[in-house]
Amino acid sequence: MRLDKYLKISRLIKRRTIAKEACDKGRVEVNGRTAKAGTDISVDDVIIIRFGNSNLKFKVLALDEKVKKEDATSLYEIINHD
Repeated sequence: MRLDKYLKISRLIKRRTIAKEACDKGRVEVNGRTAKAGTDISVDDVIIIRFGNSNLKFKVLALDEKVKKEDATSLYEIINHD
């Protein structure tokens, strides 16, 4: 699954276009490497998103195409939020 699509489906970022912009600006890393919006991700990847002065680090648990709003948090596990 593409990184920008995953960020939208998991509801970590509200819109796919915003997820793409974050990737294009170098604010997203997958397994320690700066990632583009089209980067393929898989289960157990560790992703870091930089939001201004804070970072969100999480692990991918599942890659489901369609997820209800209530179940979106089952797609990832937050490792660190600062």
